[in-house]
Amino acid sequence: MNVLYEDNHLLAVEKPYGVPSQADETGDNDMLSLCKAYIKQKYNKPGNVYLGMVHRLDRPTGGVMVFARTSKAAARLAAQMKSGEFEKTYLAVLTAAPPEREGTLVHWLVKDEAAHIARIADEDTPGAKRAELFFETLGQQDGLTLVRIRLITGRFHQIRAQMAAIGCPVYGDMKYGPRDVKAPLALYAYRVCLNHPTTGQRLCFTALPERYPFTLFNISDEN
Repeated sequence: MNVLYEDNHLLAVEKPYGVPSQADETGDNDMLSLCKAYIKQKYNKPGNVYLGMVHRLDRPTGGVMVFARTSKAAARLAAQMKSGEFEKTYLAVLTAAPPEREGTLVHWLVKDEAAHIARIADEDTPGAKRAELFFETLGQQDGLTLVRIRLITGRFHQIRAQMAAIGCPVYGDMKYGPRDVKAPLALYAYRVCLNHPTTGQRLCFTALPERYPFTLFNISDEN
């Protein structure tokens, strides 16, 4: 368990690639259960441990996850999610360079439950939700492009669907990109910033990816 921050109200950890955020039909170890077990053991807590799921990461995505240790903290962080004060920033390696070095993407997405993917749709499509993100290019190497992405909205598979929609799928994305490259998904939630639920202090938690193709680039906390 790589704990990035911990107090009586918050727990920030680094989710490994391939671990689900919460229990699913596979029965594999999940972050919510692992973090509850960590708190229970560390503080010798009897009975059930409360831990609020503030946000989720897709199973193949690694990076920073924040949990609330009280129901009051969970409610206040949920309010920050709605207001945009809870900021999530990702690093992604793309198989092609975007046409502009930076920009804002806006699409309407519909979740295809059967295929478990998000599809680009017209605004008036039933069930369509607005998806917005800001990206900026950080570097290019060996035909791949590293970008930093800040989510404005938080939709299912948003980054993967939107980048593929402009012809720049995430490296290793078998759902939205070419299937000739069988590699782990190069998408990483490397920074989360929020206001502490009781003190109001602005906090940022950072974890950096340490595997290919991210290792092609010089990535630091200052990126």
